[in-house]
Amino acid sequence: MTLSRRTLLATTAAVAATTTAAAGPAQAAPAGGGRPLRTGFERLADDGYALLDGERVGVVTNPTGITRDVRHIVDVMHADDRVNLTAVFGPEHGFRGTAQAGGSEGRYDDPATGLPVYDTYLKSGQPLADVFTASGVDTVVFDIQDVGARFYTYIWTLFDCMEAARLAGKRFVVLDRPNPVTGRAALGPVLHKEFATFVGRQPVSQAHGMTVAELALLFNGEFLASPVPLETVTMTGWKRSEFYDTSGLPWVPPSPNMPTPETALVYSGTCLFEGTNLSEGRGTTRPFELLGAEGVDGRWAAAANELGLPGVRFREAYFAPTFSKFQGKTVGGVQLHVHDRAAFDPVRTGIALLVTARRSWDGFAWRSDNWIDKLTGSTQVRTMIDAGAGTDEVVGAWQRELAAFRAVRRQYLLYR
Repeated sequence: MTLSRRTLLATTAAVAATTTAAAGPAQAAPAGGGRPLRTGFERLADDGYALLDGERVGVVTNPTGITRDVRHIVDVMHADDRVNLTAVFGPEHGFRGTAQAGGSEGRYDDPATGLPVYDTYLKSGQPLADVFTASGVDTVVFDIQDVGARFYTYIWTLFDCMEAARLAGKRFVVLDRPNPVTGRAALGPVLHKEFATFVGRQPVSQAHGMTVAELALLFNGEFLASPVPLETVTMTGWKRSEFYDTSGLPWVPPSPNMPTPETALVYSGTCLFEGTNLSEGRGTTRPFELLGAEGVDGRWAAAANELGLPGVRFREAYFAPTFSKFQGKTVGGVQLHVHDRAAFDPVRTGIALLVTARRSWDGFAWRSDNWIDKLTGSTQVRTMIDAGAGTDEVVGAWQRELAAFRAVRRQYLLYR
């Protein structure tokens, strides 16, 4: 992996007290200090939307773009004469969240506000820039709750929208929200560019340990062809060690199969089962916590428990998905029970479960399209497990690339 740091584009913050300009993270005051958490949107609104004064504004958002009293920010901004909101841009699952995985809502006028809603899903580069141009906005604002995993597509919606805004000559503003699984560490393999897809555009680790504002600074400084005029509105009162339930914010599922913060806690590891012939728990009330297939029995849970992985235990489980893999069939497998989330390593756990599933069930197979390579970012995990490597060997193989990513990542962190 080659990552060369470029000088970030300096922009003048319209409201210096509430924003961090794209000149770089060194200019940001860290959050914390015992203050109540305030999201980027709350700080923007507290300042009377001065950062957006005189601009025609479009917002990239979904159902997670809410206030702490569960009003959507689009509804709040539309009703406020201090901001000129003229368009909404919906990602995968849609602005109002009516579409399942791999779907969107298309182009329509929002019934609640009358605002035009444009579809960004599966659009990038010049076609997405053309959408921004057609909308007539001056500034594109991004406010979506992330879950901390490289293959969660909203961070690549962020990347694509930043690139499109650059091409269209628009300013870009990111409103920050907490990483629900903390921002303590980057974990897992780093994507190789030849495996770039919408579940990983750039060489980022599998669990990135960053907020969306930090990722925006990283994207602008390392990965865009040239920087977009970027400003971030940081949070106050958030610390990197904090989980979502300490935030005081309501949880809205960012996508239909991310129902709780506990789902997010395991997702960056167990989503790897999307690349196998086992169910990753879609179609159950515990997606990504329940894993299994027809023919799997208690030997898998026993083998996983024997590893003594920190912070987690495994229960033999049986379930019948209502959709997706094994729809309507009863399958056997495991349920993850995280008992010490501070010690829990989701990526190591995901690898350990792949290794033990392959060894304890002779029906194990990778998806025929080698989707696992897109999720992990290279062929390394798949080929090592197929060759009989254990968990420690697989995890050890990516440490050099991970260390290089961590060094770059450190330059863009905004919070302590």
